[in-house]
This record gives sequence, C-alpha cells and structure tokens, in this order.
Amino acid sequence: MLEGLRRFLGERAPDAARRAALVSIEVIRQAANLITCQTSPPSKSTEEIRSMPGINQTLAEILATVQRPGDFYFSGRQEIFAPRISVDGVGTVALPLLPQQAVALAAVAERAPYGRGPDTLVDSEVRRTWQIDAGHVQIGGRHWAVNLQAIVSRCAEGLGVQGPVSAELYKMLVYDEGSFFLGHRDTEKLPGMFATLVVVLPSEYAGGELLIRHQGREVCLALNSEDAAEVAFAAFYADCWHEVRPITAGCRLALIYNLVRPGRGKRLQPPAYDAEVDQVAALLAQWRCELAAGSAQVPAKLIYPLEHVYTAAEIGFGTLKNADAAVGALLVKAAQKAQCDLSLALVNIEETGSAEEVYYRRSRHHYPDSDSEEFEMGEVFERRLVLTGLRAPDDSRAVLQRLPFTEDELCPPEVFADAEPDEVQFFEATGNAGATFERSYRRAALVLWPSERRLALIVAAGRDVSLPSLADLVRRWQQGGSEQQAMADLWHQAHELAGLIVRNWSERQPWERASESAVRFLEAVRGLEDREALLAFIDKVTVGADYQQGDNAGLVSALTLLSPLEAADTVHRIVTANAARDPAACAELLRMISEALGATHDAAATAALQQAAADLIAALPGQPAAVARGASRQVRPTSALVVDLLQASFALQADGVAHRLVADVLANPDVFPADPVLVPAALALVAATEAQRSWPPIRELRGACRNHLARRIAEPLQPPADFSRPSQVRCRCPNCLQLAHFLADPKRKQWVLKAAEAQRSHVEDSIRRDACDVDTETLRHTRPYELRCTKNQASYQRRVEQRERDLQNHAHLLE
Repeated sequence: MLEGLRRFLGERAPDAARRAALVSIEVIRQAANLITCQTSPPSKSTEEIRSMPGINQTLAEILATVQRPGDFYFSGRQEIFAPRISVDGVGTVALPLLPQQAVALAAVAERAPYGRGPDTLVDSEVRRTWQIDAGHVQIGGRHWAVNLQAIVSRCAEGLGVQGPVSAELYKMLVYDEGSFFLGHRDTEKLPGMFATLVVVLPSEYAGGELLIRHQGREVCLALNSEDAAEVAFAAFYADCWHEVRPITAGCRLALIYNLVRPGRGKRLQPPAYDAEVDQVAALLAQWRCELAAGSAQVPAKLIYPLEHVYTAAEIGFGTLKNADAAVGALLVKAAQKAQCDLSLALVNIEETGSAEEVYYRRSRHHYPDSDSEEFEMGEVFERRLVLTGLRAPDDSRAVLQRLPFTEDELCPPEVFADAEPDEVQFFEATGNAGATFERSYRRAALVLWPSERRLALIVAAGRDVSLPSLADLVRRWQQGGSEQQAMADLWHQAHELAGLIVRNWSERQPWERASESAVRFLEAVRGLEDREALLAFIDKVTVGADYQQGDNAGLVSALTLLSPLEAADTVHRIVTANAARDPAACAELLRMISEALGATHDAAATAALQQAAADLIAALPGQPAAVARGASRQVRPTSALVVDLLQASFALQADGVAHRLVADVLANPDVFPADPVLVPAALALVAATEAQRSWPPIRELRGACRNHLARRIAEPLQPPADFSRPSQVRCRCPNCLQLAHFLADPKRKQWVLKAAEAQRSHVEDSIRRDACDVDTETLRHTRPYELRCTKNQASYQRRVEQRERDLQNHAHLLE
C-alpha cells in the first residue's frame, strides 16, 4: 500500500506536497520496521529489506522543513543608561527604587484586575498587585529608546520572530511585600500582539519569581536587578500560562509591554515541531535498530551541517542562529527520545591533490617574463575528514576534541559537493614533484550517534581520541560530587572504555612517541583504581610483546593497585615474555619495582622477583640459551642494563644472583666489552650509596674494571719516532694500497694522489673509516685535481686522551 501511495505521489502531487508526504511515508515505514525489529530477531533476509541506505537523505529532508527558531520564552539582562521615569502624582522615580517612593507609587495606583472569560474582576485572592496605566507614566532619557529596542530585538530573536516588532507600554506594576499573581494567560490587547514583555526596573526585593509554562515545559525566572545600570527582562508568548510568586520582602517595580507585529491576522504562536520531533525520533530509533543488528548499510554517525558560519570560539548550542537554533532544539528532543547522543562540532575536510599550471599570454608578441601564471585543480589524492571540538547540548564541557568521520555519515552525503572551500593554496612544482593544491572546508554541524555506541565510536577513532576521553572520564570521577549514582556511572563508563581500548589495542603506529600511549593509559587506570583493566592491559599489551622501556614508570605506579605478591608475579611474567627482546627494559623494571616493594618485607614477593632476575640473567646475550636463538647478534647490552640488574639484586638481597651476573659479564668480553659497558657501569655504581659500593658483587665488578684500566695505564706511551703510522686500510684497490704503503713508510710525510673526483673521494672515505693518521687537502691548480695527504699524530693523541681518562676513572673506582 505504501509503495502504491509513493508511486501516486511521485506522479500526481505538487513538488512541495510530494516531498512532505514522501518523508512521512518513509517515517511510517521506519516505524513499522522498528516494531518488527523489536519483536523478532534479525535475519539476513529481513536485514536487507529493513536496511536504510537513505537515512541521511531522509533526515536532511525532515530537518530542511524546520525554518523558524526560537522558544516560548526568552529572558536576559541588558545594560542601560538609567531612564528618566516620571509618574503622575509622584514625580521622578529614582533607580534603584527607594522604599518611600514605593509607598508613593502604591498610593497613586489601583488594584490590578484579572480577566475571567469576558469579565474583568478584582480579587486579592487571585491577584494582589498595584497597577498604573501607561497614560500616567512618562519614560524619557537620551538612551532609553535605544536600550528598549535592543531588548525587543533580543526577545524577537529568542522567540523566533522575524520582521519588525514593536513594544507598546501597557502598565507599570508595583508588587509590594505580599503581592502575587496566580497562574493565568494573557489576552490579546492589541491587533498584532503576540507576546508580553516584562522589564523589571532596578529595585530591592526578594521572591517574586516568574513561572512560565507551555506544552508541559516550565521555567522559573528570578528577575532581580539592584544595579541602576542594568535591567532584567523576560518575554513570552501571550497564550503561555504564567504566574508571579509572592514578594517576600521589598518592592518589585516592572514595566509591562505588549510585543506587536504589524498587520492583522492570526496571532503568532510559539515555534512547535512536535510532529517533526516524532518523525526524527522514529527515524533514529530505527537507525539504532539497524546498527544493533550489525547492518553495514547504515552509517555509524549522522552529521548534519548547519547553514550559518561559526568560529571555534563562538560555537555553542546557545549561540546557534535562526533555523540552526530551531534544528538544534528539535534534535535535542528527538535524540533524547531515541536514546541517541547529540553533539555540536566543527566539520573539517582537508584535501590534497595535483594541480596544473596554466599560462595566459598577454599578447601575440610577448616575453617569457610577461606570462601570468595560474593553476587549475586536478585529481584529489588525499582527503582527511575529522570533527573537532564536539560539545554537549548544555555547552558545559567538551564531549571529544577530535573524531574522524566518513563521507557516508554526512546528511546528505553530497552536501559538500558544490560547496565553496574556505581556503585554497597552490604550490609550484619542485624537483621531480609536480604542482599541488590544498583546500579545506569548515562548517558547524550537529552530530548524532546511538548512546550505547558512544564508547565504541571513541575507540574506533584511535588512541589519540580514546585516551584523552578516558582521562577526561577519570578526571571527572576523581573530582567527585554529591550524586553517588552519577559518580558510579562515570566509573563504569571509564571502566568500560578502558576495557574496549585494551581489546582493540594494536601495535604502536610509527608516528607515536615511544610508550606515550601505554603511559597515558596506565595513568588513567591508576587514577581509576581499576585492577581489572590493569591486568587486562598487562596480559594483552605488556606481556603481548608491545612493551617498551618507557612504559616502566607507568607500570610501577599502576602496580600499586595489586598486592606485593601479585605485583611481583606480574613483573615476573613481563620479564619472562620480554627478556630476550628487550633485556634493558626488563632490568630497569626489575630495579624500579624492587625498590618500590623493598619496604613491604613480603618474602613471597621477594622470592618471585629474585627468580625474575635469575631468569633475566639466563636470557642475556652470551648465555647458552641466548646464543642458541641468536640473541647475541640482535641485542647489544648497555651499561644501564648491568647497573639496573645489580641494583635490583641489591634491593632484593640476591647475592647469588648478582655474583652470577658479574661472573657472566666478565667471562664474555665480546658481548660485554669493558670500555663501553663495564667501566661506565662500575662508575655509575660508585656514585650510589655506600652500602651498594661496598656490596661484594659490586666490589668484584669495580676491581675487575680497575685492573683493566691499570693494565692499559702501564703500557708505554711515547710519540712516534718517525713517520710510520698504523695501517689498517681494509680496501685493497690500487689507490688504497698506495695509501697503506704510504702509512707504513717511516720517511714519507706526504703523499699526493692525482686522480678523478670519484677516486679521490673514495680514498678520503677510507681514511675516515679506518681512522688513519692523515689530514687531507684538495689542490685545484691542475687538472685533474690532486689530493694531498699529510701524516699527523692522531693515534698518539687519542692514546694521550685515553690515558687521562683511564687515570681519572681508576681514581674514581678506588673511592
């Protein structure tokens, strides 16, 4: 039936009616599908039938019918130059209102009546206030007309009224202590009147709040203003129910204006899009159903670009303009009904592509420098789409700072097809690269996604989005609040997000700084006090071969969530999994956790860490197991590795483990060379505490290093007696052979090579690579150029410098 009606409308109905009816038919279909979705499990065949490839277009068409913004009321404050107000029988009224003048105003006023059907009644049980007719009130001053017009303009915009609006003074109302007005609706007092404006003049009073209700909504406005340079005001549609609560102290002085639009006709009503709200809510509910069923034919998010341009500084739900404000208000209601999240964001699209240079000649007779150069855009080869600065409807906080999106999530998808870019830049061709262009589009947009998919979307956007979101949840949870349920909800959201991040963790991308992601995650988990998330991270990431040395500080801090034995066993697992790949990181982790747990005196934890240290030593390069798997060719031990392992063993009182380590490193000089590894390690340990310096394993290492230095110090040190120099030239080409003979000759100080540039450069490379005691100079007085080589005493000088360092280091190791 719906398909038949659709065909009929497509053939017979006018354009506007056809579009509206087709939208309604689509929504009816989606609602019917929603019932089916909720009452029966999805199947492959019905999923194809229920798929909504046109949800983007349907949503855009519904929202396009929303043209008028505004609400049933608008209130605010306005800075003014104090007006000159005069009342017959009272004279000039001072602002803020003086108590004696309040009494005088009440004396010349009359009891304010109220309307009941066709009758006008005075009943102090319904309305107790004083009124002064507009004819007895004169308001002047150079700036009052401008101030009043500013108030009227703000109210018209807030009420969603376009075109000229005027304000006509109706009454001055004096509310003294005990005055009130029960709930009522205003009547049309003038042709074209559509709303009432209340301007509360500066006066001291308490109570007197203005309540306004419309279609189930209610606001309570306190319009107090004691500053003579400011008035508070409120405007509301005339058919809105409103009430003034009793004045409990002081006196409230208000000017009542009728807001009027020119011309006669049906009185303007507050903007109401209830039907559209229901349509959108049904559409969004069906969309949620499709996503829950796993349909790949619907987008994960819906992005509706707005009409007006907003900067990042001014964007907010409260600053939306005209129809954008109306669409925003509609979607707030619809999203709440459909259990969807709504955010306001900036759409950023950046494109990079090829460009062609186009030359326009000014005349037939031209010179090359007279051509004007322009560019034409060619093929787009990169397109980046991201939402930034996502904000919640209350504008109180950022939802997300960044969220990628796809083209099919735009409503409609081709919304930017004919849009003018905000910026275009062309870049001239350079080298082998041709000319290119970059262009960007920026628009404000409203963004929707199902509430239950919020965390999955955040995780899918990548760790540069999910980790800041996790940190924000943890921060808000830590700040606490009076609402226990809200705090529990925050904790569970953060816990769920942490679990999703771990489950979707992949190896670090090339652009990530080492360990940055892990440290940020561990900081958040530590702040959340989430043991479960920590253990899941260690199982999936740290033990799962995505562990780096930079993770250690975060790991040690987070491991305080566990008992000492649990922490020690966890470290043992990390070491076992990563010892062969990164022994230095494991050694540092052992040292840090051993020092952190040293004060616990937990024997079982100490034993677990001692075993971890022993297992790490067994996996070091040079050990039989490491040699068997080729680790000695892959990992180069450092002095920090030796220091960390010895200090960890000292903290654990593992003398036997430390003695084994010292024996192994001294027995493998090819793997643990003395000068780059052992001596720096011994010097670092000398700078430690006295207890560590005197510990036998460390004393043993210091003694071995001192003996190594002493042997070298004892070697004779004399400058060369002739011009012979050490010759270790590895290349055996003819020119390099001549270089080797020159170095060995005790009588020759210089050698000149006359050869092409490539040959000269090759000899210079050999001199640098093999550390020959030779200075070079290129002579350009002949062709081909000459390379003059002159012997120096670089090797001897290096020995002198080495002797000085050896003496200093030997003295330090004796301390």
